[in-house]
Amino acid sequence: MDEFNATSVTLDGYVELYKYRYLYFVIMCTVYILIICSNSTIIFLIWFHQNLHEPMYIFIAALLLNSILYSTNIYPKLFIDVLSDKQIISYSSCLFQCFIYYSLNGAEFLLLAAMAYDRYVSICKPLQYPTIMRKNSVRIFLGLAWLVPACQITVPVALSANTKLCSFTLKGIFCNNSVYKLHCVSSRALSVYGVIVLLNVTVFPVVFICFTYTKIIIVTYQSCGEVRKKAAQTCLPHLLVLINFSCLVTYDVTVVKLESDFPKTARLIMTLQVILYHPLVNPIIYGLKMKEISKHLKRLFCLDKLI
Repeated sequence: MDEFNATSVTLDGYVELYKYRYLYFVIMCTVYILIICSNSTIIFLIWFHQNLHEPMYIFIAALLLNSILYSTNIYPKLFIDVLSDKQIISYSSCLFQCFIYYSLNGAEFLLLAAMAYDRYVSICKPLQYPTIMRKNSVRIFLGLAWLVPACQITVPVALSANTKLCSFTLKGIFCNNSVYKLHCVSSRALSVYGVIVLLNVTVFPVVFICFTYTKIIIVTYQSCGEVRKKAAQTCLPHLLVLINFSCLVTYDVTVVKLESDFPKTARLIMTLQVILYHPLVNPIIYGLKMKEISKHLKRLFCLDKLI
């Protein structure tokens, strides 16, 4: 166990860090502050205003909280790395970061699935909405969204803890599924289990979301213009977030397979997209596209008096 804790992994994902370290630091620090402030502002608005205490807005708050946790899992270590001569992390800390990273990724998809179900019930079964989307139902959905991925990701991480390493250089700036490339022997069982987890927390939720939105489109197409407008206002932001996040996760899953053929600079740029762009996009999309949230944001910053 002492040997395991003493094992260090080098993070070899930066490009000319010695030359651009302060630029990296300023960009990352600025973006992290923006992520915390923008996500926290909308979470505060949803918590503070009684008319936003509805399942749809509670799920949005949970999604934005997930973005804060996601960023906090990565950024503090990045700050240390860009200002250090050596970018290293203990193997145990690397596995923990990997566990948190994929647990929160899975939670994002399940939260988006819960939001899709909420919209489906609201638009397709409006009379049953109060009985289906009760407070207890929302609590259960939120609990499952965070617990299910965490429980499933625990297994491969725990199995990897005692796996012998033959490589100690990770081609990335934080610990993701590239950590399995460090193992001396590739485990078939671990690979199969990884596919099962990917299906459970990514593919199945996306299929469910597509199914619910297809039903919503069919129902709204047959309804009046007001219903279509309401559906577009509430569903479009969720779809934009889903498409954005799905593209980034697809990159994260496939980059390990293409590792040898993927240029280092291109890999760094795509990784920065994952950690810089996505957590900042969610509050922008919901702040601009969700009418009630946008209205409270304008009041908060006194923009309604200027428009």
